[in-house]
Amino acid sequence: MTMPAPKRVLFICTGNSCRSQMAEGWTRHLQHRAIEAYSAGITAYGLNRVAVRVMLEAGVDISAYRSKRIQDLGHVRFDCVITVSENAIERCPAFPGAPRRLHAFFEDPVALAQSAENDDKALEHYRRIRDEIRAFVEQLPALLYGSDTGEVVNP
Repeated sequence: MTMPAPKRVLFICTGNSCRSQMAEGWTRHLQHRAIEAYSAGITAYGLNRVAVRVMLEAGVDISAYRSKRIQDLGHVRFDCVITVSENAIERCPAFPGAPRRLHAFFEDPVALAQSAENDDKALEHYRRIRDEIRAFVEQLPALLYGSDTGEVVNP
């Protein structure tokens, strides 16, 4: 049986610094045969060093990734666009070819870490979001290659 061509998926977040980068990293690591993953932001804040650290703890190196804006990927036609933050939903532009759109909400570990009582507690937020994103990515092929119904996914 021939495998279908990998679906091109774009993960969008506000600044392409943390959640969308983790989603791209997990997808490339776990689903590279089924999904060609990209990430971008409404703006580009730069790669979050704590996101890099917690992903490396889980065996995924995203240290060479760079923060990109949606416009930086203008040449790529996507099969699916997945927003991972509320701000990204509100500001996400239309894409050529009308790709399927999904939303998977993940809390912002950067914001959560700011109110943490210490560095260890701050890291717990990043690790929890990292693990939630992994769980979402593990089910992603079924969402993409299965039914076309449902626009919002709550991991």
